[in-house]
Amino acid sequence: MVEKSVEVTVTGPNKPAVVGSGSPDPTAQDTEGKLAEVLADLVSLERVSVESHFFDDLGANSLVMAQFCARIRKRSDLPSASMKDIYRYPTIRSLAAGLAATTPSPAETSQLSQPVPVTPPAPENSGHTLDYVLCGALQLTAFLVYSFVTGLVAARGYEWIANGSGLVDIYLRSVTFGGIAFIVVITFPVAAKWILVGRWKLHEFPVWSPAYVRFWIVKVLIHANPMMFFVGNPLYVLYLRALGARIGKGVTILSRQVPVCTDLLTIGAGTVIRKDSYFLCYRAHAGRIQTGRVTLGRDVYVGEKTVLDIGTTMGDGAQLGHTSALYCGQVIPDGERYHGVPAQPTETNYVRVAPAQCGSLRRTGFGLATVLRLFLLYIPLGVGGVYMLFDAVPALGNRLDPDATEITAADFLVDAPVLSAVLLFGFVVMGLAAQYTLPRLVALAIKPDKAYPLYGFHYGAHEAIARFTNIKFFAWLFGDSSYIVHYLRGLGYDLSRVEQTGSNFGTEVHHESPYLVSVGSGTMVADGLSIVNAEYSSTSFKVSRATIGARNFLGNHIAYPAGGRTGENCLLATKVMIPLDGEIREGVGLLGSPPFEIPRTVERDSRFDHMSTGDELRGNLSAKNRYNLRSMAFHLFLRWLHIFVLTAFGLVSLRLYGVIGPVVIATYLALTLTFTTVYFVLIERCIASFRPLRPQSCSIYDPYFWWHERLWKVPDEYLNVFDGTPFKNIVSRLLGVRIGRRVFDDGCYVTERTLTTIGDDCMLNAGTKIQCHSQEDGTFKSDHSTLGAGCTLGVGALVHYSVTMGDGVVLAPDSFLMKGEEVPSHARWGGNPAAQMPDAPGGRD
Repeated sequence: MVEKSVEVTVTGPNKPAVVGSGSPDPTAQDTEGKLAEVLADLVSLERVSVESHFFDDLGANSLVMAQFCARIRKRSDLPSASMKDIYRYPTIRSLAAGLAATTPSPAETSQLSQPVPVTPPAPENSGHTLDYVLCGALQLTAFLVYSFVTGLVAARGYEWIANGSGLVDIYLRSVTFGGIAFIVVITFPVAAKWILVGRWKLHEFPVWSPAYVRFWIVKVLIHANPMMFFVGNPLYVLYLRALGARIGKGVTILSRQVPVCTDLLTIGAGTVIRKDSYFLCYRAHAGRIQTGRVTLGRDVYVGEKTVLDIGTTMGDGAQLGHTSALYCGQVIPDGERYHGVPAQPTETNYVRVAPAQCGSLRRTGFGLATVLRLFLLYIPLGVGGVYMLFDAVPALGNRLDPDATEITAADFLVDAPVLSAVLLFGFVVMGLAAQYTLPRLVALAIKPDKAYPLYGFHYGAHEAIARFTNIKFFAWLFGDSSYIVHYLRGLGYDLSRVEQTGSNFGTEVHHESPYLVSVGSGTMVADGLSIVNAEYSSTSFKVSRATIGARNFLGNHIAYPAGGRTGENCLLATKVMIPLDGEIREGVGLLGSPPFEIPRTVERDSRFDHMSTGDELRGNLSAKNRYNLRSMAFHLFLRWLHIFVLTAFGLVSLRLYGVIGPVVIATYLALTLTFTTVYFVLIERCIASFRPLRPQSCSIYDPYFWWHERLWKVPDEYLNVFDGTPFKNIVSRLLGVRIGRRVFDDGCYVTERTLTTIGDDCMLNAGTKIQCHSQEDGTFKSDHSTLGAGCTLGVGALVHYSVTMGDGVVLAPDSFLMKGEEVPSHARWGGNPAAQMPDAPGGRD
């Protein structure tokens, strides 16, 4: 017997719907009718067939369906649904049946073990306002003291070097002073950690408390340490051991996310941790800092863009794939492979390079060669080069002479703009020339798909290529314009026949080898793309070609590995995991980690297509190119103006140096930070005319979008300096964020500040993002996002636009809270895409 479709007719907001027959189960029929009624009201239709496809037949999109999920969650007579359920069951009938037979999802059965119970947090989420103010005062005092000591040491060192006679003597003094200073700088954080903290233990303490101030000082000193430049080098492993980490032989760490509570970190021999991975051994939660163990066995592999929460364990030989996360209490057994957010078992092998001979002698030799280059070349050039600059440029050298009275205000007005222009535009010209030539020569020594041992000539060449071709300034300058295509081609990208859109790539594009990247015609990339075209084991590496198909659209923050199983005409959603096995996906969308298929496009997302074809496209593209050129010139001018003011401050400081040298240097450090902050805040607010942004839905060829891209180009790297301090909230308010009291921001990035609201006592962990926009193919959309009081965003979590989080919501690490979601108060959500999760038994959540 063939079932008839069930239709719902909505006759008015307060009138019951008329439900047709066809379902043999009265309960199922009732559920279908109620679901259809909610959907019909949402999409403003009189009738909705229970067999109509949400996207293909009804023209809904993910934002509409997220609102649908939010509405049915508010009704006690309907089962709760997530966006993953919507894509899995894309009709009312299949959704009702699927929800009725729902079994616990991977997010609910994520191998949670019993974390160590700790004292419950105090009723006050983030302490009292007085504690907040005192903490900020102590942090400011620590910064000023550190600046003064730095100024004192730098002044005495420069004076000693300047007294040298002849080039050889100056070189030897530079080596001596620079070497001693370097040793002091790298050992000071180690000494501070052992003096202020001792050994880190399983513990929790309120933010803004004296214990937190000690924690913050240690964290800042560790992150500001020049040993950060040795990530991927055996010397970096020795540094972590000095800080208390238990690390075995042959460990390779490529991530710059430095762990803080290092005594709680255990890494077995032969383990590999890829870049952009978080294993901090602490987190902020419910007004407190919680420390916890991260334990990795022997021969473990941790993939790109992963998060290891506190209380996580990986057994010997275990693997965690890219774009994945282990939640508090999760354990990967020996020899097993997991991926996803939260991680779940998989058959995919993520170690895809053969081993090579790489013993202790090779690692020691590589580390020793690095030390020799550092002490005999880089340090003397950096230290003595400053003196040689003063000696070569009389305008600078004269300012060090307290008896020089002939220097006038006119000299400053001439010298400062000339020096700042030479610094900026000389860097642009020389930097581009060097990027386009030197790495190409070095790359001749490395053959694709050939395994080379780590820590040798080829590894050093590979490191140099990756660092030299990933200079952020140039991607920032050319990104979000037609000119990024020419820049990437110059680096070595194979971009086939480019279908220029004016927004082919964003301002953040990363790679490991630009000479092994292929991107098909007509593909667009939003921002934050990391092309993973190098493979590592504990002893070897190889570079391989990463190929992105034609007519793709890539959302934000995607790691695309070599061998990714996606072809042409794919929509790769924000934070999606790119599959490495199975059939090649074409003509579909992929969402989540692990990924699942979604529609490639829907009716409502194609309403601006007429602006991106034919003569209209040519006219729009030409206008956008002219606008982008003006934006680039405008921001180069603003950069120059910033450098000019800092140069003027520097010249004045040099004039005063002979009187009170150490104080002058310390004052200069504090003054430049203050000026930089105020300067770029004012620029951003001036561009926006001191008015808040308004939600938008427009084509990328709408002049509004070009203006919005101009706003994105305002530099904001200075914000990182204020992470974990009350001053970050002050700056956020100045930028237009509606932010509450005592918010703890450990490194959250907010894209559209005036569209963001953050309630009192929220906890924003490291690597979190609040992104109030999306750009799918040729359409730009933006809207408000609101976090209620006391919310917690786990490490690496991303909140999309048009999102509302109630008070006290906890979003688990590395989660992706999709656009349009409404999270009820005191709920615990997690996953990619995020959905409601059960409380961890006996855990800290």
